[in-house]
Order: sequence, then structure tokens, then C-alpha cells
Amino acid sequence: MLLGATAQAQNSKELKTIIDSKNYVFTAQSVTPLGGRFRHLTSEYDVRVSPDSVIVYLPYFGRSYSAPLDPSQSGIQFTSTDFTYQQTDRKKGGWIISIKPKDAQDVRELTLNIASGGNATLQVNSNSRQSISFGGTVHQPIP
Repeated sequence: MLLGATAQAQNSKELKTIIDSKNYVFTAQSVTPLGGRFRHLTSEYDVRVSPDSVIVYLPYFGRSYSAPLDPSQSGIQFTSTDFTYQQTDRKKGGWIISIKPKDAQDVRELTLNIASGGNATLQVNSNSRQSISFGGTVHQPIP
């Protein structure tokens, strides 16, 4: 048992390092649209955060209040280099991170709620779509 606790503490320390460096990846494993049902994702979707950019590649299920001009842009896909980033420590370990892209046309805010073990939920708030939540994990980017 002690060995597992030591490994968990080490992983938590490594996670804190990558969160503080603003260099990590959120990999989505499930999705829950507002008022919709939980679904497991079978393809690779993620949000890549670095100090100078946020790259978002996520699916979208739910109500849209305006149709995209390009039908291939039905998911949540953008790269932002102009954004605000706010990191707050949670009381019982982990972090809440708010990312507000200024150069993304539709997305108003990404809120990432990260547990100290690496599990996370991502809430995406949009200007023209209902909110959507993703469940997944946060980890170091693979070079």
C-alpha cells in the first residue's frame, strides 16, 4: 500500500510541474452535452496547452443556435494565440483553469477542473452553442 501512495505522490508532483509550466494535454474520453446523455469517445480528441497557444480539437453534440458556414467545422476546432489564462488551486488538491480565447470566433471560455491524480473535466462555453462537458485526463505532451 505504501508503494502505491508514494507513486501517487510522485505522479501528483509531476502533474503540478506540467500544470505550472502551462505545457500539458487534456485528452477527452467522454462527452456530456447540456441536457444530453453521456457518451464515450472512440476517437482521439484533445486540447493542447502551451505558454503561447491553445490548440483545441473536440467534437460537438448538442444544440447550435447558428449553423457554421463550412459544414466540416461542426466540431470545436481552433488554435488561439491570444487568450487569458487563470489558474486557481482547489481546496482539496488539484486546479481550476480558465482559458478565455480572444481570437476564437465561437468559444467564450474553456474551464478545466483537474484533480491531483490527473483526471479532469472540461466545460466549453460558446457564444452560439449550448455548453458541453468532456471527461478525460491531463498529461505531459508526447513529443
